[in-house]
This record gives sequence, C-alpha cells and structure tokens, in this order.
Amino acid sequence: MQLSFKPKNSTDETSIKGKQNPNRVRDHLANERTYLSWMRMAIALLGVGVIVVRLRILRPPMLPTPGNGWKLGLAFSIIGMLTVWLSTHHYFAVRHDIDADTFDPPDRWVVLFSLAITLIGAGVIYYVFAAPLEQMGLVIPD
Repeated sequence: MQLSFKPKNSTDETSIKGKQNPNRVRDHLANERTYLSWMRMAIALLGVGVIVVRLRILRPPMLPTPGNGWKLGLAFSIIGMLTVWLSTHHYFAVRHDIDADTFDPPDRWVVLFSLAITLIGAGVIYYVFAAPLEQMGLVIPD
C-alpha cells in the first residue's frame, strides 16, 4: 500500500523557512495590513481628485477663465493611481524579502509619497487662497 502523503522531512523547504524566521506569518500579515492601508490612501486620493474636478465643473464659472481646479484634481488622481501601482509592487517585493529572510525597510517610498502629498497639499492651499472671494459670491461678515 502506497502512502498518499509525504512524511515530514527535516530538510523540507518550508521547515527551513520556518526556522529562519519564526515570526514569518506575523510579518506577512503586517505586510498585508500595510498594503491595505496604502490602498485606502490611494482610494482617498482618487476620491479627492474626483471631488475637486466635479465641484469645479458643477459650479458655474465666476471667473472669465475656467481656472486651474481641474489640474489640482488631475494631480490628486494621478498620485492616487501611482499609489495603487507602487503599493502593489512594494507589497510583492516585501513578500519576497520576508520569504527570503532578507527584508530591509526602504526609506525612499516614505520620502517620495511625503513629498508628493506635501506638494499636492501646497497646491490645495494655493488654490483655496488664490481664488478671489468677491467673485465667488461669498460674503465675509465684518
């Protein structure tokens, strides 16, 4: 009678990986949580981009030119799509490094996205304060 399963061998690849990093499952789950966090941020960026563009389009233009609101919305959307792509790429790279037990946390993505969000935030601040209040129909009480 032939056995339908293999006996566990001490040189099995999975047992070697388990001995190299006893926290492997926890590390993979943390990597997945980080990925999902990046995806939530990407969805939020895409949503803000759509809102900025739609609010600018739905509102009747008060200025002689349509303005630059669509550029700001487009920037949010592009950064959101870039976040989706880069976070997926980063997830699989970290997954491979955890399996190989060679993970070294990179700093470049944190710096890149911090810079991108800072520039987008500066664009929002500029956009909000550059629009003339009297032409928007807003009344500021004295």
